[in-house]
Amino acid sequence: MPQKRKVAILGATGAVGQRYIQLLQGHPWFEVEVLAASERSAGKKYKAACNWVMESDLPKEIAEMTVADTTVDSVEKAGDVDLIFTSLPGDLAGPVEEEFAALYPVFSKASAHRMEKDVPLLVPEVNPEHLDLIPIQQKNRSWKGFISTDPNCSTIQMAMTLKPLMQFGLSQVMVTTMQALSGAGYPGVPSLDILDNVVPYIGKEEEKMECESNKIFGTFDGNSVQNADFVVSASCNRVQVKDGHLESVYVKLDKAPSQAEVEEAFATFKGEPQKLKLPSAPQNPIIVRKELNRPQPRFDRDAGRGMSVTVGRIRSDPILTLKYMCLGHNTIRGAAGGGILSAELAVAKGLA
Repeated sequence: MPQKRKVAILGATGAVGQRYIQLLQGHPWFEVEVLAASERSAGKKYKAACNWVMESDLPKEIAEMTVADTTVDSVEKAGDVDLIFTSLPGDLAGPVEEEFAALYPVFSKASAHRMEKDVPLLVPEVNPEHLDLIPIQQKNRSWKGFISTDPNCSTIQMAMTLKPLMQFGLSQVMVTTMQALSGAGYPGVPSLDILDNVVPYIGKEEEKMECESNKIFGTFDGNSVQNADFVVSASCNRVQVKDGHLESVYVKLDKAPSQAEVEEAFATFKGEPQKLKLPSAPQNPIIVRKELNRPQPRFDRDAGRGMSVTVGRIRSDPILTLKYMCLGHNTIRGAAGGGILSAELAVAKGLA
């Protein structure tokens, strides 16, 4: 087991920051040392600065911690840290993350740096080799640390299901999402906008799904990532579900595998986190349900402690090749849990 790393969480009072705190309780490799948030929260006890919305109780030792602000000086005064998790809003994250990355490994849920050429856009089971961008990034920017980013929550679960299908030759993807309310943060979507309703628009979500996938599946050539050339078309919707994004995915493949072959590809898929037995890695990254009416958010979002993606309704498609439904927990695998797994992989590879 690696030596325990002390971590700071930037954006600690938000919903994803809270999920980081919850998931890091008792973690064998990481220990929460510093909580940082906006100037409005800085200087307060965490219990006073935060409206705790997790299902579990606020840990007593966390409640009594004093919140720092999101500057290097403030975080360093608050504690001795080894790495940074950030869940800052995208419009604020850019310069803050760069300030920290000059000194520390930074694992970001924000969109600010995702598409930069020397920054990994990481789904640990899908493209672990993209961490090889880090030495290049450090050289380019003269940083002691680095930035590694997580994709959009909807992209993460779709990418995990596309990876086993790459063996059949992937050329087109169409996806329609039914995304949970927690994806909008807290307090999220006003009740009168979503009750008895579906909102067929989520700002910038479709663009993220369409461009991020090509980088994730790109080929690292030793210097940079050459984007994959398949096409993604996305339509994103907000629905009345608390947690768990459900996606209807259609793919065009070069080959026409049988349903049994596709089920086998999903069910037997393992990635580097499973081979390395990383603490947050689910034993089965993809779970196949054969019931006609699964997956469903209420029943399947917590599969693999929220880190597995559940696939069902696998069938041939008369226009493309294959269609299926996939479900993932958007604030665990799609956010904090995915960030923690990325950090575990970096530690295992000696990068953090």
